[in-house]
Amino acid sequence: MPARAFITGITGMVGSHLADFLLAHTDWDVVGLSRWRSPMENIEHLFPRINGGDRITLVQGDLRDSLSMQRAVDLARPDYVFHLAAQSYPRVSFDSPLETLEPNILGTCRLLECLRLRQDLSPVVHVCSSSEVFGRVPRERLPIDETCSFHPASPYAISKVATDLLGRYYAEAYGMRVVTTRMFTHTGPRRGDAFAESTFAKQIAMIEAGHLPPIVRTGNLDSLRTWADVRDAVRAYFMLVTIDPVPGSVYNIGGSYSCTIGEMLQTLLSFARVQGIAVEPDPERLRPIDADLQVPDTTKFRTHTGWAPEISFEQTMRDLLDYWRDRIARGQRFLQR
Repeated sequence: MPARAFITGITGMVGSHLADFLLAHTDWDVVGLSRWRSPMENIEHLFPRINGGDRITLVQGDLRDSLSMQRAVDLARPDYVFHLAAQSYPRVSFDSPLETLEPNILGTCRLLECLRLRQDLSPVVHVCSSSEVFGRVPRERLPIDETCSFHPASPYAISKVATDLLGRYYAEAYGMRVVTTRMFTHTGPRRGDAFAESTFAKQIAMIEAGHLPPIVRTGNLDSLRTWADVRDAVRAYFMLVTIDPVPGSVYNIGGSYSCTIGEMLQTLLSFARVQGIAVEPDPERLRPIDADLQVPDTTKFRTHTGWAPEISFEQTMRDLLDYWRDRIARGQRFLQR
């Protein structure tokens, strides 16, 4: 029988691309966890397969509800678990810290407990932490390897520190096959507009369509990031769980192209179909504290799996901008954020 993959957060950017990858490159069956109120636009293209029971199904559940998580695990019966669901917007976490800590920390614990209590299951579990756990890193510690100390700079980052530690705890205490990733900045089509590169691309597309004046509003443009494409990221996650997974291990994963947020914006502006777009700072877009140096050392993961990014930074940015152009061309309307 084909293996079964359980994806929490399947309706998000990463979860939807992971579902695409598994359906295209494996014979696995895919079970996705979604909340009843989750936006579905990222998986609309999969509706015919979901409706027809063609290797992909959805189960309803919420990381804040233990009974629903137990039911979801019972229905999924997974061989592989990709735990991607989270409140994943660092800026939002400053305004809603409890709404971030609850699903990200306790939700991860609930999921791992549900898996632990199923004695008949022994899945490989991918716990998705984040590069945000490293937070404010001194420049002399760049590039950041797995031994770098944690200095979280947001409630979101704090929640991911706990997620990170929970993954290792369940591997060491109970012998579960849990592996943890600290993914650095990754983006592409379907990226939520709360993230800098996606809100910039959305604003440019709205300006091109005449929905906004020719001004892109920004937050901190000086933060340094290393960029990866989401499609390279999900390929990495597949390799993580299928190439000799080591329980309790943790890996940095990220791209190979680094630049500041401001330089990223200039790349997007170079693809714009209109000229003379201005850039203005918006204090509402600034974080109270920022993890401003995010450059990874991915030697450990590359050595273990042979993975390397394949999609260029420029292609990722073009595809992101085209994603927003397509949505706007279809008549969709968006908040100016």
